[in-house]
Amino acid sequence: MKVVVVGLGKIGLPLAVQYARAGADVVGLDVSERVVSMVNAGSEPFPGEAELAEALRSVVSAGRLRATLDAAEAVPDADVVVVVVPLFVAPDGVPDFALMDAATLSVGRHLRAATLVVYETTLPVGTTRDRWVPRLEAASGLVAERDFHVVFSPERVLTGRVFADLRRYPKLIGALSPTGAAAARRFYEAVLQFDDRSDLARPNGVWDLGSAEAAEMAKLAETTYRDVNIALANEFAQFADRRGIDVASVIDACNSQPYSHIHRPGIAVGGHCIPVYPRLYLWNDPQATVVRTARERNAVMPAYAVELLDRAHGDLAGQRVVVLGAAYRGGVKETAFSGVFATVAALEARAAVVTVSDPLFSDEELQGLGLRPHTIGESVDAAIVQADHLEYATMGPAELPGVRTIIDGRRVLDVRSWTGATVVAIGSGAAAPTP
Repeated sequence: MKVVVVGLGKIGLPLAVQYARAGADVVGLDVSERVVSMVNAGSEPFPGEAELAEALRSVVSAGRLRATLDAAEAVPDADVVVVVVPLFVAPDGVPDFALMDAATLSVGRHLRAATLVVYETTLPVGTTRDRWVPRLEAASGLVAERDFHVVFSPERVLTGRVFADLRRYPKLIGALSPTGAAAARRFYEAVLQFDDRSDLARPNGVWDLGSAEAAEMAKLAETTYRDVNIALANEFAQFADRRGIDVASVIDACNSQPYSHIHRPGIAVGGHCIPVYPRLYLWNDPQATVVRTARERNAVMPAYAVELLDRAHGDLAGQRVVVLGAAYRGGVKETAFSGVFATVAALEARAAVVTVSDPLFSDEELQGLGLRPHTIGESVDAAIVQADHLEYATMGPAELPGVRTIIDGRRVLDVRSWTGATVVAIGSGAAAPTP
């Protein structure tokens, strides 16, 4: 089987390696000369993905994977083309299809009959049928579902654990015809392996949802659910803070009952998925008031953390405050929609002197993000934990000399280590207003 993966980013490259490890002959197509060169050298272009470095070297050295800039070289020989190109979303929720339009045109110009084209990038409902199919047909001169097949199959993985997630979660497919669905099933069953999951209603594997639209909605629904759930947890946390209640014990108690699955509150919801895909859903369904309200609630949590700091510490004007964590989540070197930016802005609005520290980022990288680096060991007055890096669990006063107040936005600190400092977690009730 000959497979082309369009887009060798943090999802596309692990997918290409996975297919190659399963025995397919894979060509990665990308617009970056640097990425293509590094992949062909067997060197990962970005760090932090478990299993990737060794697996990439293995499949490249075995001749199972190579990369190219040239669609004319790759696409005509493909049995399957998998498109994993970024889709950007404006703050008002309007999707920017420019990169995906360009990729689709490039694929269409070189498409041959009998090829299966699969889109894995998360999309608004209806995009596969109404946008990609007409463009592929116009560029190729072929007719979809007669000459070639188009399927939507959302990626359901997190960076840092792509290979494990590919095994753990069912692979959803949505086609335009039964023949296309059968082709997609054959492809994914050939290149993926699935963990046994006794908790699922049916065997783990390839699940056909019956239409491209259903598969598109499934990805938007599962990520939007998480955003709404976190927003509810954040609402509970703010109420608990007002009443002097520790919301963590409340959530633990609630989740002991099998119908309650409340997530954990926190300082921010970041990454490429959870803050973004609810806006794509709203683009399809602008009357979804629950989704809109949840997104607004989560967006203001960095400012709420700064409010807690002001309440616990006092006037922040002139105070040296370090934000711990530039990454949007622990252990991942990625700042997409990270809460660090809103946290820094809220602190600066209160005239604090703000620095940022992150074990995954160099000072130069932090400066490139518009952040002022902090050196661990330098004196500070206060701190806010923005990312749940494992390193913070063992941190103590020696790393932040002089610190008086800490807002733990992720409940990652060992409070027992911080003698002499006030540590306040979001939703702990420890900074409740004086009655």
